[in-house]
Amino acid sequence: MFSSQLQKRPRPYLIVITGPTGVGKTRICTELAAAFDSPVISADSRQMYREMNIGTAVPSLQQLKKAKHYFTGNLSIHDYYNASMFEMECLELLEKLFETKKIVFMAGGSGLYIDAVCRGIDDLPAVESELRDELAAQYRSHGIMWLRSKLKKLDPEHYKVVDLKNPNRILKAVEISLMTGKPYSSFLTGKITARNFGVVKTGLNLERKKLHEIINSRVDKMIEEGLLREAESLYRFRHLNALNTVGYKELFDYMDGSATFEKAVELIKRNSRRYAKRQLTWLARDKDIQWFHPEDLTGILNFIVKQTGISGINLLSDR
Repeated sequence: MFSSQLQKRPRPYLIVITGPTGVGKTRICTELAAAFDSPVISADSRQMYREMNIGTAVPSLQQLKKAKHYFTGNLSIHDYYNASMFEMECLELLEKLFETKKIVFMAGGSGLYIDAVCRGIDDLPAVESELRDELAAQYRSHGIMWLRSKLKKLDPEHYKVVDLKNPNRILKAVEISLMTGKPYSSFLTGKITARNFGVVKTGLNLERKKLHEIINSRVDKMIEEGLLREAESLYRFRHLNALNTVGYKELFDYMDGSATFEKAVELIKRNSRRYAKRQLTWLARDKDIQWFHPEDLTGILNFIVKQTGISGINLLSDR
């Protein structure tokens, strides 16, 4: 992927800033990127959809002015997208960015997307759109229990380890299994792909009670900023996979009359806290991540300088 000319230059680095939802990844990453005069790549699988701004906490206008951001608002909810596509597009972008930048930052909590860029993702065959649409329609008609049963028959090994609450993951496994006639798990080799750039991974985390307080307050702020109006504008598209996500599906239930508004907000907070827990469980597998308190900006910067040998060119701004 990377040219021989790039290989002769000093090794560039991708700096990953990850952690659970609400912990402050975008804020910290923007400050650090500004300090190194570097761009930011978003590894948040929800911030990519331009119709979902409030509910995905996209970078603010001020943050966008501080550092150039990529992969935010670059897709429509009607677009099909996956981690393999992100890997390919991100590597192409990095090749261009490293022509002029020694360091590029990546911020996000979508562990699968981060792994795809840093480690490589298994080479899975493309799925025919007709099959994908048919399975999606059957899932909408029969529900997640039908989908789980389908996967259990096709690939009992993957059924044991997949997140059974995540229909997108199950659908992908069923698609591959049906299309190839082989279990989805047979394609998962776990082989790490070498990259022509270094990777430094940092994680942000807080004491659980404090993180939960921040998540709850964040949801209240989203409601104040107009999350309900945003969800109302997207209601007719609620069947799309992009909208099967925390913050929207609970409000769709309110619009259907199956929950009060107060209950929907309570569920958004609860499900956001549960999502944060799942993120931390995923990230805990990666022993390369160096963890920091989100207020330890100087400590993170010093760690980056130590790992890369590259110093920031700007002073950290007051926050």
